[in-house]
Amino acid sequence: MTMVLTKSQQVMEVFENHESQVRSYSRSFPTVFKKAKGYKMWDTEGKEYIDFFAGAGALNYGHNEEKMKATLIEYIQDDGITHSLDMGTTVRKEFLERFNEVILQPRNMNYKVMFPGPTGTNTVESALKIARKVTGRHNVISFTNGFHGMTLGALSVTGNAYNRGGAGVPLNHTTSMPFDTFLEEGQSLKFLKKYLADASSGLDLPAAMILETVQGEGGINPASFEWLREVERLCRNYDILLIVDDVQAGCGRTGTFFSFEPAGIKPDLVCLSKSIGGYGLPLALTLIKPEYDQFGPAEHNGTFRGNNMAILTATEALSYWETDEFAKSVQEKSKLITERMETIVEEYPELKATTRGRGFMQGIVCGEGKEDYAEKICAKAFEKGLIIETSGSEGEVVKFLGSLIMDEKGIDQGFDILEKAIEEVVHN
Repeated sequence: MTMVLTKSQQVMEVFENHESQVRSYSRSFPTVFKKAKGYKMWDTEGKEYIDFFAGAGALNYGHNEEKMKATLIEYIQDDGITHSLDMGTTVRKEFLERFNEVILQPRNMNYKVMFPGPTGTNTVESALKIARKVTGRHNVISFTNGFHGMTLGALSVTGNAYNRGGAGVPLNHTTSMPFDTFLEEGQSLKFLKKYLADASSGLDLPAAMILETVQGEGGINPASFEWLREVERLCRNYDILLIVDDVQAGCGRTGTFFSFEPAGIKPDLVCLSKSIGGYGLPLALTLIKPEYDQFGPAEHNGTFRGNNMAILTATEALSYWETDEFAKSVQEKSKLITERMETIVEEYPELKATTRGRGFMQGIVCGEGKEDYAEKICAKAFEKGLIIETSGSEGEVVKFLGSLIMDEKGIDQGFDILEKAIEEVVHN
């Protein structure tokens, strides 16, 4: 008997037959998507999905946001410039002016803006290079469970052994230190201080420290504000540059435009990508304190560092931040996310779970011996119409990363599906 394949299954065979084995998300979400709007997606069979994934954090404003879409269509129809490397364009001019006016000045920040290339790993690479150039030192301190990208420099400051193993060469000139939550309370900071203070620790004085304020791929690990302030203090005391990788946690994801704002710290370099483009088009920025803006012309460059379409939608996205209304809405809705997660933990003790995270970047951590539940839960949720992924060193975290424009109805609908998936995984 010949099995009849659905249209989606037939298309999935194309990926299996012709695409590299490196593909991942098409394995986690085995269907073919055709349409997306706001916080929903539809596949070729017409099935609707609630999106708790948001392009791995690249769609903070949802799919096909109306104002950005209209601006982009008009720009294309008017033969606006698509590719220009880093030549001056009207789009780049307007973005730089608006970013300074809407984001930097109200926060009393003074940064030069660099367009390093279109992805998160590009901005990390540029930050590492400028820190080494400015200080003349080679070593960089990174932190356990950190994730900063897949190119060699970014991989060298990434903790995950699987990702690092893909490099195929030694990843040198970095030192890994325990992140805030890696050891018992207070011990991570003591460890770091001891290594820096002791001349016999074997630690080469670093050019920089690089960190995420909330570790995304590493398991939704939030650093305390006090830990962040103490790390900054150590950087100042030892003349070390502080790099904050805000690629996933930035652009409002944790409730403020920059994730580090509530801690009151002032990084020397800030890495932005993912949602900085607004619409999902590739764009990255490296923010550099003026005194460290020491690259020579084209010393760090790339053919696609002038993605005018992404810069155009990035400028439109800044309208969300002209007042504090949007940030407040994110902070309020974050409470509902926390409540729903805490309820799940209470109602399903079999998970041995805890919750952690900030804002629209939260997770349910399946306890020891239950790590595989997270993957099963996400797979079951997908079958029921919810797109959600795992994170953490053992894939033990069910990770919420929905669009910031999601309303309470959408949040509740998604969590209702998630609870049904958890019930089936736990009780079957």
